[in-house]
Amino acid sequence: MDTKGDGFEEEIILKHELIIVLDFGGQYNQLIARRVRECNVYCEIYSYKTDLEKIQRMNPKGIILTGGPSSVYEENAATYPKELLELGIPVLGICYGAQWMTHILGGRVAKAPIREYGKAEVSIDFAHAALFKGISNPTICWMSHFDYIAQVAAGFTVSAHTADCPVAAMEHTNQKLYGVQFHPEVLHTLEGQKILANFVKHICGCTGDWQMRAFVEAGIAKIREQVGDGKVLCALSGGVDSSVAAVMLSKAIGRQLTCVFVDHGLLRKDEGDQVEAVFGPTGHYDLNFIRVNAQARFYDKLAGIIEPEKKRKIIGEEFIRVFEEEAKKIGAVDFLVQGTIYPDVVESGVGGESTVIKSHHNVGGLPDYVDFKEIIEPLRDLFKDEVRQAGLELGIPERLVFRQPFPGPGLGVRIVGEVTAEKVKIVQEADAIYREEMDAAGMNKTVGQYFAALTNMRSVGVMGDERTYDYAVALRAVNTVDFMTAEASEIPWQVLHKVTLRIVNEVEHVNRVLYDLTGKPPGTIELE
Repeated sequence: MDTKGDGFEEEIILKHELIIVLDFGGQYNQLIARRVRECNVYCEIYSYKTDLEKIQRMNPKGIILTGGPSSVYEENAATYPKELLELGIPVLGICYGAQWMTHILGGRVAKAPIREYGKAEVSIDFAHAALFKGISNPTICWMSHFDYIAQVAAGFTVSAHTADCPVAAMEHTNQKLYGVQFHPEVLHTLEGQKILANFVKHICGCTGDWQMRAFVEAGIAKIREQVGDGKVLCALSGGVDSSVAAVMLSKAIGRQLTCVFVDHGLLRKDEGDQVEAVFGPTGHYDLNFIRVNAQARFYDKLAGIIEPEKKRKIIGEEFIRVFEEEAKKIGAVDFLVQGTIYPDVVESGVGGESTVIKSHHNVGGLPDYVDFKEIIEPLRDLFKDEVRQAGLELGIPERLVFRQPFPGPGLGVRIVGEVTAEKVKIVQEADAIYREEMDAAGMNKTVGQYFAALTNMRSVGVMGDERTYDYAVALRAVNTVDFMTAEASEIPWQVLHKVTLRIVNEVEHVNRVLYDLTGKPPGTIELE
């Protein structure tokens, strides 16, 4: 990504085959990279504003052009030098990427008579089409476009179509240029992974030998080189991301690393003590550990704050203030480590062309007066499941690697409205019950993420012979691979019923329990 220095990227690239995803602002750019990595091929995303010379210098085996929100024929539409298509490197254009390829090479793109959105039956026009090797004919693909390729550029052959889209796929085999109007990266395209694998392995010639172990080894080596004899401060939350980052740093530099664990009062029930047991003096890792009990400080800062984005920023800034204070106590600190992962980067609109979905305290939210020389983010290019793979490679126990994900701002984003100590206790107790019953039912093996959140809704209820006016707790459970999209899980009624009974009976100030069926999109996984 453009926000990083070139050193780490080039070190990886020298050792491994690389596919570059050139981002024109499409909503699925990160999914394309994820699918390529599923082929065991290293992949990174770069903005369409990246210099052509830089692309050439990295010597990619192939380039994928993403979708985008514009029309290629508009005056200010995203574009790129035509010379990209003359490098002899295989290029695959997806949706807008295919339209840009057509437009820049002299074909015609126009407003579609019938917009296609959703699943479509794609008919393959000739059996030897390289992208469709081993693909069913017809096959089901996901369309999302209001423009279409009305006429392909010279030298291209139409390789697939739908009832409403005359050019669903095209290829120019002599120039190694390929385009598809549909989105092979999304799960709704039933054989999309095979189509991308055909491009990456058969067309680009990648062997698929990149493994997470290589990323971990290169990351540790890079950290040693970058840090030298400097001192490092790690923002340890106890979640999967920061824990894996901390262990990677510990492997690289040992006690040059100080992990500061800020118990901001927004953690899950008993989690502060659990984190200290793992990383503290009685734990298994070679690092310095400091626990800061700052619950009252965070509650004071959040008093009266209702707007979600403002809460996130307050929590993030207060984190930094705490770290600054701890840094002054331990002396000069050269680096700050954060457990930023790729979805944080993408959703924060940093480094690519994506629209900002939410800010993240690890990404782009640092105040201008942070007192550290440099930030280290060793997991910045990994998706959540890849972070877990890295954790296993580092020897972290499975019970830690596969613990339930937890957002950086903690329960601050699982409480709608103002955050108070009373509300935090409600969520902690309800969430502990929910997770306990889900685990007992074996749902922890089949559901990606589940938690309880507190709505800002209060309603009338009856408990015993008394009328109540208390809060409603929302239960959330989703299945997801990459945490960029998610679907609500189907939890058995008997499990939900038992959880509901326990929460309303055991948690004070709750008289109603709801189940959130919203997917992502249109919602987010967290409640705020």
